[in-house]
Amino acid sequence: MQQLEALLREASDLAEGVIAPSAAEAEVERVMKICNACRYCEGFCAVFPAMTRRLEFAQADIHYLANLCHNCGACLHACQYAPPHEFAVNIPQAMAKVRGQTYSDFAWPSSLGTLYRNNGLTVALALAAGLALFLMMALAKNGTLFHAPLAGDFYAIFPHNLLVSMFGPVFLFVAVALGLGVAKFWRGISAGDPNAAAIAETAHDVLKLKYLDGGHGQGCPNADDASTLARRRFHHLTFYGFMLCFAATSVATIYHYVFGWAAPYALTSLPVMLGTLGGIGLLIGPAGLLWLNVRRHAQHGDAAQKPMDRGFIALLLLTSATGLALLAGRDTAAMALLLAAHLGAVMALFLTMPYGKFAHGIFRTAALLKWAIEKRAPNPVGVGSE
Repeated sequence: MQQLEALLREASDLAEGVIAPSAAEAEVERVMKICNACRYCEGFCAVFPAMTRRLEFAQADIHYLANLCHNCGACLHACQYAPPHEFAVNIPQAMAKVRGQTYSDFAWPSSLGTLYRNNGLTVALALAAGLALFLMMALAKNGTLFHAPLAGDFYAIFPHNLLVSMFGPVFLFVAVALGLGVAKFWRGISAGDPNAAAIAETAHDVLKLKYLDGGHGQGCPNADDASTLARRRFHHLTFYGFMLCFAATSVATIYHYVFGWAAPYALTSLPVMLGTLGGIGLLIGPAGLLWLNVRRHAQHGDAAQKPMDRGFIALLLLTSATGLALLAGRDTAAMALLLAAHLGAVMALFLTMPYGKFAHGIFRTAALLKWAIEKRAPNPVGVGSE
């Protein structure tokens, strides 16, 4: 009889469009209710003041709070109800599991998100190697894999229009996939209408990585309770390294299409200097994040996501390492080989962006924007503080 009643409730929920919470979502709801009664960690990050504006936690609230969490770990180390207490409150781990779920739930198409989440490192390396090998085989067939030095003229190997036809559709696909995913997430969390003040605050918090300071400015705690700003600094090196590489590509595009200045560019030119600095940042930052990922305590996150995390880090490292190697060897007979390896890594990085760790930056920005909007509205429950 109880089984029949459960089936009838499930059928009724499906008819009304209600989706039963996953185990990860149910755990976030459980620990949030405990935290809402305690509120010791209210000043640590945006999650806890956002929590106090709710008495119940619907699925949309759980998705929002999970992506608002920066997984700094400070609340775990401060919590009197953390394991081995019978309440077993572990906010970083519970939130991390739901975040990983949202990456695939809101991905487009969702099947690719599930594939990458379960096999991130394998997919990342296999894709990069496969694309690079394909390009190398194409060059070998044309007899251009090894050649006389070409003074860094990449277009003598892969013509400009060919590169545009190869990477243009990839960039368009990434933009569409990420756009559809974050739009679905934004609608789901009912974020409201942003204003200039909320947008400015969000931009400040994102660019500064405000909530990786541990709530006290000293950074994220390690397994031994010691706080460090290493995670924040390695994130900064990664983010701004990526942005410098993007700026280098943008400047080179302007040079080509606006001024008619074709590559190769001198080592002292703006695109090369920006790309070199960005490549160095993308080498140091991801290497540091990988080091922290390997050493981090198991209770600080979701161990099941490590392949996805490391897959993204591996592609960043491959992209930066092959790019710097290409710059160093662009005047040698191995330029075509180095170029094929670099293009394979770059294409693999972009193809996996909507489904891996890169997406967390987009979703977290959306969550921060919602927080900046709702904190300016009256508290609907009339208790707590911002």
